[in-house]
Amino acid sequence: MSLSHTVESLLFVSTRPLTAKKIAEICNEEMRAVEKILADLLARYEERSGGIRLVKSGAEYQLMTAPEGAATVQKFLKDEMTGELTRPSLETLTIIAYRGPVTKAEIEQIRGVNCSLILRNLLMRGLIEAEEDKRALLTRYRVTLDFLRYLGVNKIEELPDYAALSTDKTLNDLLAPAGRAAEPGAAEAEKL
Repeated sequence: MSLSHTVESLLFVSTRPLTAKKIAEICNEEMRAVEKILADLLARYEERSGGIRLVKSGAEYQLMTAPEGAATVQKFLKDEMTGELTRPSLETLTIIAYRGPVTKAEIEQIRGVNCSLILRNLLMRGLIEAEEDKRALLTRYRVTLDFLRYLGVNKIEELPDYAALSTDKTLNDLLAPAGRAAEPGAAEAEKL
């Protein structure tokens, strides 16, 4: 895949604006090359004037819906936010509740499918939140206080079978770095 396609894909799946510097770090590319691609993408999206726009605010870039479709998109999102959670959303939320903080890659390894849109939906609903691990250059997800309040629990450990499910050996082995099985407590140590 070309760098241009990679940058566009990152902008599409990101739940928040990205800087050229962050994109360059993720892609392991020169910032100058990323800035050129972002300028080209800005021009292409402006020329195309479709339903999606690339917006630049300061040093940050984000894909957004076009203002002309705002009313329809807003109605759709309201229905999405107030409707019931889908089975995949519930599965993802359960993984985050019992294994969090957890990365997108770990969630996808457990579920076996891409979770980008599900994570975005759960973030918009306020059920999960993202935290940046600047040292490891990762985003980890955990449930919010609103999630706990909605379930009527005071702390995550009050969830049913939390102790057993949050330390499940099979999942620890699945999430262990390649080549070694997880030792008891290894997942907790890696989270630090």
